[in-house]
Amino acid sequence: MTPQEQKIERLIQMAEKLMAALESDIEALKAGQTKTLKMIDPDIQRLSIVYSREMKSLDVQATRQTPPSLRQALRDATDRFRDLLKVHMRHLTRVRNASEGIIQAIARDVEKKRVAMRPYSSPKSIYRPQPTGAIVYNNVV
Repeated sequence: MTPQEQKIERLIQMAEKLMAALESDIEALKAGQTKTLKMIDPDIQRLSIVYSREMKSLDVQATRQTPPSLRQALRDATDRFRDLLKVHMRHLTRVRNASEGIIQAIARDVEKKRVAMRPYSSPKSIYRPQPTGAIVYNNVV
C-alpha cells in the first residue's frame, strides 16, 4: 500500500470517528441534553484539527493514481461528513436561538418588575437607569 493510500485510509477512519461524534451530538441535541455533547471533548477537537490539516495536505494528483474504490470511499465519507455537519449546525442554531430567547424573555420580565417596583416612577422622570441587559440574568436560566 502506498503512502497516499495509507493517508486516505487514515482520513476515512478519522471521518468515521468524527461522524460518530456528530451523530451522538445530534441525538443529544434532539433530546435537549447539551451537557453530553461529544464535539466539545478535547480529543474530538484535536481529531477534528488533524483531520482538517490532513485533508488540506492531500495531494490531488497522487490521489488520482489510487484505486477508484478507495477514492470513492473517501468521497462518500466526505459527503456524509458534510451532510452531518449541516444537520449538526442546524440543531445547534435551534438550541442557541431558543436559549437566547429564554434569557432575553427573563431579562425583559425582570426589568419590567424592577421598573414597576421603583417608587415615584413616571414616564416623565428625568433619571432613567439603563437596563442591565440579558447577559446579567444568564445564571438564572
